[in-house]
Formats: sequence, C-alpha cells, structure tokens
Amino acid sequence: MNSRSLMQTARLAGLLYLIWIITGLFVMFYIPSQIDLKGDAATAAQSLLSNELLFRTGVVTDLIGGVLWVLMVLVFYRLFVSVDERQAKLLVALVLVQIPVVIIVEAFNIAALMILKGEVLKTFELAQKQDLALLLLRMNDYGTLAVEMFWGLWLLPLASLVYRSRFLPRFLGVWLMINGLALLVLSFTSLLLPEFKDLVFKLVFPAMLGEVAIMLWLLFVGAKLNSPNHAPNPS
Repeated sequence: MNSRSLMQTARLAGLLYLIWIITGLFVMFYIPSQIDLKGDAATAAQSLLSNELLFRTGVVTDLIGGVLWVLMVLVFYRLFVSVDERQAKLLVALVLVQIPVVIIVEAFNIAALMILKGEVLKTFELAQKQDLALLLLRMNDYGTLAVEMFWGLWLLPLASLVYRSRFLPRFLGVWLMINGLALLVLSFTSLLLPEFKDLVFKLVFPAMLGEVAIMLWLLFVGAKLNSPNHAPNPS
C-alpha cells in the first residue's frame, strides 16, 4: 500500500476498534450493572424479566460486536499482510474461531429468557424453570471466561505485527504483548482460582489498556511509512 492507502486503512481499523470497544463495554459492564443475575434463581429471574428489553439489547449488541470484530480483523489483515502474511493469517484465525462461541452464548441467553417467559417447558414448575434458566446464564458466564483466553491470544500476533511494522511505534507492540499475556493470566486465574479473579484483575488492569492505546493511535495518528524499504516479508 502507498502512504495514503496505509493511512486510510489504519484510520478505518481505529474507527472499527473504537465502536467494537464501546459495544463490549456496554455488554460487559453497563448491562450487568442494571440486571442482577448474580443472586439466587428467583431474584435473577425477576431482574431479567423486569429488564427484558435491555437484556435483548445486550444480545443484539453482542452479536453486532462479533460482526464488527470480524470486519476489524480483516482490515488488520490488509494493514499488516505486507509485514508478515503468516502472522496476519493467524491473527484472523484467532478471531474467527471465537465467533461461534459468541453465537452459542447468546443462544443460551435467549433460551433462558424463553424458559422464564413460559414459551417453552410449560409443564415445568416455576422453581424448575428459574433454576434451569439460571444454569444457562451461568454457562454463559463460564463460556465467556473460557473465550477470554482467545481475547489474549489474538493480541499476540497483533503485537508482533505492530512491533515489526515500520509504520507504527514499537512501544504499542510491546504494550499489546503485555496486554495479551495479562488476559491469558486473568482467564486461567478465573477458571482455576476464581476467588483471586478480582485481585488479579486489579493488578493487570493497566496492562489491558494496550488495546485502548493502539485504537487511539490508529484513529487519531494513523500509520505512516518510516522506511523506503518497507516490503512484504517472504512467506
């Protein structure tokens, strides 16, 4: 790509990254703050049914986020394919494998809502419906914890590509590498030692701002070739 095309691609990647981060924050932080699903089955059921529209909005937003992620990683592929084609393909693959998980998790959410509204399993007692719905919602939570590992893994090839590129500062690559490793640590801690999850999150949170840093750089600074020798690496 020439300098103009490189800049446009970088800015598009930054814009998609910004929108994707906003959708993620909405689903991961705002909705849980409004719908209490952490208590007993009856409390969770009441909270969900009282905020059904918001709950459905979260499902739709998460699916839109998945589409945005695919589009974003394809733009990243175009941006970095000349740096290292194999790493760029790995970057795309580590994102694409997560999309089916997003769909399955949201299917669990809709199934839980259908059960609580009495649209299915009509012969079950109310308490049974609430328990089953809560089980599906908990499966959602653990599915998210499992896929959190891939949230870290996809950042590793991205970090390598940023570091090796001649059009983005290397400190962003280093930060992204630390960001990816921090997410891996958080994922394994959440699954193996859940009682330490909150403590680990507080410790690694600054490292996880690497994604915000690369997003802001791409969006407001863009990318600029610093060397006339920039050329595709042999693959």
